[in-house]
Order: sequence, then structure tokens, then C-alpha cells
Amino acid sequence: MKSNLILHCGAEAVERDALKAVHTPAATETWTPIDHLRLVEQVERALAASQLTVVNQAHALSYQGARYFGLFQIQNGREHPDYSWAIGIRNSHDKTLPAGLIAGAAVFVCDNLSFSGEVQLARKHTRFIERDLPMLTERAIGQLVERWHSMDTRIARYREKTITDVAAHDLMIRAVDVGVVPVSTLPKVITEWRAPAHEEFQPRNTWSLFNSFTEALKNNLSLLPKRTQALHGLMDSYVGLAARN
Repeated sequence: MKSNLILHCGAEAVERDALKAVHTPAATETWTPIDHLRLVEQVERALAASQLTVVNQAHALSYQGARYFGLFQIQNGREHPDYSWAIGIRNSHDKTLPAGLIAGAAVFVCDNLSFSGEVQLARKHTRFIERDLPMLTERAIGQLVERWHSMDTRIARYREKTITDVAAHDLMIRAVDVGVVPVSTLPKVITEWRAPAHEEFQPRNTWSLFNSFTEALKNNLSLLPKRTQALHGLMDSYVGLAARN
């Protein structure tokens, strides 16, 4: 496993031990926040129960510790040569985000990330969230495993499908139209497509184009999940895959 799971921008990277110091607000009659570290530990137990191994991890906090995002690199018994399974974890103590997990992939050569298939642990932090957390996380991991297998199929199809400059440029414009990238980011996508920074993306296929986008997108962690899910929608349509997520 080569990836260092760089969390890029959008939050302050912290060591796992720093999560112990984050204060969890007191529960109310209608809202029960989850301790960030408690959530991480429960996800680890659920992964172990599914015979999935965490081989690398990264953690980030924002808004004075009120919001948490974690990233785990997963070993599932077989290794892909250039990417690994990853899982994103999010949680909040300010009622802005529900606790949730999202399936992802981490590309070794450039630390690019893409996400697909978010699963919320609860629609909100309800009264019985602590009691139900083990069941909720185990069920969520089961759903994510299915999405990871779908991601393997998706990446294989991206590699197989060649793409011309004309088609690539059309997808770039469509990506702006649907909000995958802002117009200001498009020049970076074009540069990465025309002159890839990594030789692995020299082939003129959809996988190379996809990584041109994710290279340009990785400077905003908070927007990355939604943007890469939308990007998958565009690319899946181009290569003839049914809509996923």
C-alpha cells in the first residue's frame, strides 16, 4: 500500500489522539451528538467484523472541532495496482451534518480521491443513536462493500473506454454545466488532460480524463464527495454504465 491518504485542503489535519480532546456537547431531548472518536472506533470494529483491514488513516477537524472528517484506506484481501478502497467518515457536533460513511477510492500515484455511495448512519442524531450505533455501522459497511465492488467495475470500464479530445472537451463543458467544477478550475483540468503530470495517465482513456478532474478538485475536501459523485454520473453515462450511487 503506497498512499499516504492526504486530506488536502478544507480542514485541519490532526492525529487520531487529538480526537480524544474534542468536547462532545451534552444531549438534549431531541438531539444526541456522537463522540468523534467513538464513531471512529465503532467503524473500525464493523470493518474488522467484515474482515476488512485498515492499513492507513487520516483525520481532520474544522470549526473548532465541531466537524470531523476521516479517511481510511482499506485492504480487502486483494490489491489493485494503482488504487485502493477508501472510506470517508463524517460527523458533526453543530447539527450541520448527520453522521455518515461514504465509499471511496484513493489513487496511489497522485493521492487523488473520489467518492461514491454515501450511507447515513441516521437521518439525525436521535435519542437512541448511541444504542443503535453498532447495528447502524455494521449495516452501513455491508452496503459500502457492495458499492466498492461496483467501483472496481466502474474503474475497469473507464480504463477500457478510449476518448478523443473532442469528446473529452465536451465532457469538460458538461462538467461545468452540472457543477462538477467551476469555470475557474477548468484550465487545470485541461492542462492535466493535455499534459498529464503522471505517466500513468498518458493513455487517452476515460480513466485518465477522470483523474484530470480529480487532480483539479482535490483542493476542497468539503465539496469533494458531491463533486466526484456528480463526475461519476457524467463518466458512467459516457462509458455506458447505468447510473449508480
